[in-house]
Amino acid sequence: MIMTKRITGAEAIFRGLLAEGVDTVFGYPGGAILPVYDKLYDYTDRLRHILARHEQGAIHAAQGYARVSGKTGVVIVTSGPAASNVVTGLADAYADSTPLVVITGQVAVNFLGSDAFQEIDVVGITQPITKWTHQVRRAEDLNEALARAFYIASTGRPGPVVLDIAKDAQLGLTDDDYTPCRYIRSYNPNPVVSSDDLERAAALINSSQRPMILSGHGVMISQAEDELRRLAEKVEIPVACTLLGLSTIPSDHRLYMGMLGMHGNVAPNVNTNRADLIVAVGMRFDDRVTGDTSRYAPDARIIHIDIDSSEFDKNVTADVHIHGDAREVLAGLLPLVDKASHKVWLNSFERHAEVERQKVSFAATAPGDPDGPMRMGEVASKVSAATGDRAVLVTDVGQNQMFSSRYFRFTEPRSIITSGGLGTMGFGLPAAIGAKLAAPERTVCLFTGDGGLQMTIQELGTIMEYHADVKIILLNNRFLGNVRQWQELFFKSRFSQTPLLNPRFDLIAEAYGVGYRRVATSGELDAGIAAMLSHDGAFLLDVNIDETDKVFPMTPVGGAVDTIMLNPTEKYQPDNG
Repeated sequence: MIMTKRITGAEAIFRGLLAEGVDTVFGYPGGAILPVYDKLYDYTDRLRHILARHEQGAIHAAQGYARVSGKTGVVIVTSGPAASNVVTGLADAYADSTPLVVITGQVAVNFLGSDAFQEIDVVGITQPITKWTHQVRRAEDLNEALARAFYIASTGRPGPVVLDIAKDAQLGLTDDDYTPCRYIRSYNPNPVVSSDDLERAAALINSSQRPMILSGHGVMISQAEDELRRLAEKVEIPVACTLLGLSTIPSDHRLYMGMLGMHGNVAPNVNTNRADLIVAVGMRFDDRVTGDTSRYAPDARIIHIDIDSSEFDKNVTADVHIHGDAREVLAGLLPLVDKASHKVWLNSFERHAEVERQKVSFAATAPGDPDGPMRMGEVASKVSAATGDRAVLVTDVGQNQMFSSRYFRFTEPRSIITSGGLGTMGFGLPAAIGAKLAAPERTVCLFTGDGGLQMTIQELGTIMEYHADVKIILLNNRFLGNVRQWQELFFKSRFSQTPLLNPRFDLIAEAYGVGYRRVATSGELDAGIAAMLSHDGAFLLDVNIDETDKVFPMTPVGGAVDTIMLNPTEKYQPDNG
């Protein structure tokens, strides 16, 4: 009789991680997770552990790692405040469908419910913002729970999972028999695509005169970029991307019409309300994309393709729902659709785009006063060009996010990492670290504001320790810029609590061993970018930004998607465009 080896629950965790193909984990040790960290000592030759400087930094870094690599990010932290510090990252990952397995320590079973030191109800707190949260109290249950966690996090619509592991489970013994999970009763992450739905959708596509494809994050998650391009080219359908869908089609593709949303491009936003068919792929009709839903796409039939059926008719009612993986669905549509040409329709996008170029983009990206501060669009455009449009763009949240997303250009997939659904300031710096660790061969450019950078600035210590070659472009306007813009436009320029007194970023960079250069005027920008990109290691480019710079176009909250401000005083008149 062959006896199965008995190991501690702590060791079972690492043997399970290795069985799942994990090579990198992010975390921070503490009392209730010490048995796990003690066992990690024996696995450092097989697992790379990244010690963040704050648990929020650890989970955002894991998000960046997961989004670039396509793997499941792993986080290990202790109980109490450590577990609560990852809550923002869990909510962010849940909103943006990022696969994570987060392991939190928990007090011993006999102390549960006693308000013991560093005890919190992790399950109760995290259940609403995860795909699955489970508390493990016995070592014997660990293998199955960990296998289920990876299966749930990475399949269907990906998302975060939490395993709250009591000390008893870490110290107790279990069999060394980890088996990856491939099936859970009542959980169906791989729905069979309906051939009837495909045929109904194809019929709508073949009969449309003004079709549009809206490409969302689901295209990137599914790695359906090639199928998306082939469908668009066969039927000559213009493609617009959500914020998280950027880079699913190259920026210079003739059918790419721009970004959707509040600060998206004029042409796709206007023509959303002129289209007779919307093919929405892997996107959830977020309010920032739709504007007032009662005035959204009034003339269009809508085909909604999504792996998550709960998104159907949640915000916008569709005529055809196709429940399935984006790549499988698009591949299924390809043989059913007819070759077509929509020349007049495509030309209408160009007319709207030309107005945007003349009214907004030229000024936003043109070189400024050689002796004065810069505009954010100029910086983003020049950094993108200097990288050959091949860099991974990571953003924080605010004006830096919108300007860089608008004026960065993409030639490769999986090239944008940003906080979409939750809009988490402080996301950018740790996410950029994770992105660089996932793709060390790629240039990673972080665009951040002075407000967001200071929310997780301690993660410069993580950059220092692990030599993460992140290029940080600090768009420094000494304000919480996006809030300032809203205060100027809608609150009579009452700048309540938005000016910032900033530290000496040069001294901070020096303290962490990060390269630094201040770009005070537009005339210094090209040399500053060149110095940053040629520097061997992390670099902070501190760019002096005009505090009055505002991101346009803009659809005000509550407005229709084609109600677009070109500047503070001028609205776009599409019929005259």
